[in-house]
Amino acid sequence: MSQYQTQLDHFSSLCQSQGKTWQSISPEYASRMHLQNRFKTGLDIAKYTAKVMREDMAAYDADSSQYTQSLGCWHGFTAQQMMMAVKRHNKTTKRSYVYLSGWMVAALRSEFGPLPDQSMHEKTAVPALIEEIYTFLKQADARELDHLYKDLDAARAKGQDTTEILSKIDNFETHVVPIIADIDAGFGNEEATYLLAKQMIEAGACAIQIENQVSDAKQCGHQAGKVTVPHEDFLAKINAVRYAFLELGVEDGVIVARTDSLGASLTQKVPVSKAQGDLASQYTSYLDTTPVTSAADLQEGEMAIKLGGELQKPVRLDNGLYQFRAGTEKDRVVLDCVTSLQSGADLLWIETEKPNIEQIAELVNRVREQVPNAKLVYNNSPSFNWTLKFREQVYQQWQEQGKDLSAYPNPSADAKVLMAPELDATELATEADLLVQNFQRDSAREAGIFHHLITLPTYHTAALSTDILAEGYFGDAGMLAYVRDVQRQEIRREQASVKHQDLAGSNIGDTHKEYFSGENALKAGGEANTMNQF
Repeated sequence: MSQYQTQLDHFSSLCQSQGKTWQSISPEYASRMHLQNRFKTGLDIAKYTAKVMREDMAAYDADSSQYTQSLGCWHGFTAQQMMMAVKRHNKTTKRSYVYLSGWMVAALRSEFGPLPDQSMHEKTAVPALIEEIYTFLKQADARELDHLYKDLDAARAKGQDTTEILSKIDNFETHVVPIIADIDAGFGNEEATYLLAKQMIEAGACAIQIENQVSDAKQCGHQAGKVTVPHEDFLAKINAVRYAFLELGVEDGVIVARTDSLGASLTQKVPVSKAQGDLASQYTSYLDTTPVTSAADLQEGEMAIKLGGELQKPVRLDNGLYQFRAGTEKDRVVLDCVTSLQSGADLLWIETEKPNIEQIAELVNRVREQVPNAKLVYNNSPSFNWTLKFREQVYQQWQEQGKDLSAYPNPSADAKVLMAPELDATELATEADLLVQNFQRDSAREAGIFHHLITLPTYHTAALSTDILAEGYFGDAGMLAYVRDVQRQEIRREQASVKHQDLAGSNIGDTHKEYFSGENALKAGGEANTMNQF
């Protein structure tokens, strides 16, 4: 028996048990409403998507070609359109996630207005956006199922076989997918991290990404001035997130531990070592220090610490921060990753300064010497100039191979000469674009990247599409700019957005009005609806 029929039988029995008091309730309509809202709470979503993500992680461990992807979304509508597009074009949502970027929450969702990525925005904006995204994804389910229900009614009215339509309803694939949600550095101490993590999980997040920067001095990963915390502090926050998952019954919850140590040269405090070789002593061993031979080497207020059996004076900046030795960045990254995985994290995030597979693989392979199944969530960042960096790579490779480069400008003085539009049709540009196209599959295979995401893509697409439309509409093209570049493209791509009334829920509303009021329903649709033009 089909799921649809099983649910119908259940509601039929329930309505009959209520006698005449429920005589106006249709068991079939109730069944449809129940099925179109599969997830009743955010915790239902978190538990379901955590299981999906764990299965995907296992599949990747068995076959690195089974990597996953996401795009960062700053509004529920962008997430909805992304997943509707994925499902329409790929016929499935498998291995496709949503990324929730703290950068975009700060830039686009704060009541203070646009803010930099420094954890200055309201922390409540993060769980609010998670809830909003899932509201829109569930609405995409309801809309698509509503269309199937109408197809079912039409087929019945014509006396046609309904087996195929019922199969589509029973095997409907939801638009609800895992969200990897950015909690920044936890917005405070470990208790604050725990409280916010709970709200995020209750809103539906199955995966929380947390970074090892100081919370009140947090910087964007692609900017200077980053300050990391000792491992004990970071691991306490990982524990806080795990406890939040367990308290709420999401036992498969995923923690993504991000290290910014590759680009961070500062720390706020020197941890207390209790035994030689412990985490605190390993952390302090990377400090930039000068020897202390006597009290005369110390100025008023300065301190000395014992490192390797000798007294050393940590280099301290005027702002009170301590500096790490240059050249320790990779070692610190590896130690961060290993300790995080050995202390409860599930996935790693290594923030790099460029998209270079060899660099990423070097770090991951060192981590895998101690944790063999280590794998990454990787930021395919818009902060990288992908065109320039890959043209540089190809140029350098060809230079090392002794290839004739006389047809190309020499980037030694200014690498940006490789961005010249006239190079777009050259062999160098074609080779670089091929590397970009294959970057995700190559790095998934060679550098342990399980999940590829672009943090801020919908920020840029909104800016670009609005710029293109504004240029034409307020210029000579006038209305043609919208018709040619927007509406005509929507129609030809068969996007749901061209029927914006239906996408916004007007037809679902009409369906429900009919359920609730019968023939007395005042509907928005009908022959006078201009959406019939499409």
